[in-house]
Amino acid sequence: MHRFLADNRDELIARCRAKMALRRLSAAQNEELDLGLTLFLEQLIKTLKVERTSEPQRSRKVSGMPGGGKPALSEISESAALHGRQLLLHGFTADEAVHDYGDLCQAISDLAVERGESIDANEFRTLNRCLDNAIASAITEFGYQRDSAISEKAATALNEKLGYFAHELRNQLCTATLALSVIRQGDVGLNGATGHVLDAALVGLSHLIDRSLAEVRMAAGMPAQHRLLPLAGLVEEVRLSASLQAQAAGCSFAASDVDMRLAVDVDRDLLLSAIGNLLQNAFKFSHENSQISLNAYAVADRILIDVEDGCGGLPEGSAESMFLPFVQKGADRSGLGLGLSIARHGIEANGGVLSVRNLPGSGCIFTIDLPRHTADT
Repeated sequence: MHRFLADNRDELIARCRAKMALRRLSAAQNEELDLGLTLFLEQLIKTLKVERTSEPQRSRKVSGMPGGGKPALSEISESAALHGRQLLLHGFTADEAVHDYGDLCQAISDLAVERGESIDANEFRTLNRCLDNAIASAITEFGYQRDSAISEKAATALNEKLGYFAHELRNQLCTATLALSVIRQGDVGLNGATGHVLDAALVGLSHLIDRSLAEVRMAAGMPAQHRLLPLAGLVEEVRLSASLQAQAAGCSFAASDVDMRLAVDVDRDLLLSAIGNLLQNAFKFSHENSQISLNAYAVADRILIDVEDGCGGLPEGSAESMFLPFVQKGADRSGLGLGLSIARHGIEANGGVLSVRNLPGSGCIFTIDLPRHTADT
């Protein structure tokens, strides 16, 4: 069989190339498969030659042990592992990584039949052993490299997120510390502009922590802790902090009166975090002297909570992308770009929907849509 393979090496590779062409692989992918198959074919021929000598067991150094044993170093396993690594770099999937070895096996079988070449049982077992070890080594290395790349990407994203979080936390804390230092000197009072700066920094710290805790809960897959809560009480809870944010941002804020009979069955912390993120976003991007409003009301069997800002309107086609993590659409790049993403996940965890409606030339309205309930009386 080794003579048959050596004599028909070019024909076998050509048949494999034809199968690659049917899969419409790129030039770089074709080149990598060519290299991998050519090297494997040489090692298969070498294995078959050694098995016809007086020391056939030496072929194990080339092709490895039969399947089922512990992994052992061999020429095929080493080159197949490198092949698996390169397949990942060239954009193959795990399934595609197996096809090239299968193509060669099929080409050998078809050509042997066409040329009337008989393959005895021992040589066929050797072929299968070589294919088995090569595929196993290639896929093992392919999986290891893929998992390593995924882990590295996740670690990089986490480090970036932690870095941004620490930076934002430090900025807010520094602002609060400086404001408090000036107030302690006795030259200004708590009710002046410096006091407002301190209030805004503390509110910012509170929102940052609440937002981060909400994200941790959702990322950990913790179940929402639903309770029936009066809608009016929730709106009143965010009214004070929103008023402080409005002063710091140079905007005005108004919240509508809420029907005392309306209620929502929600996780309180996740809903308040979502509303807080929407309001923080509104104050951050609205023009100076704009009015930000919070309106909560019922329509049929739904509770709607609107946060309207004065950002001037959204760029065309940006409505959905602004909910993606780390996306920041405005000129103000402070923060993590996570607020709207966290808000949407928090609302969805409560069985609701968060959407945005553009008001060209004016602003936009973010709407939280939740099932309607009636407050206990």
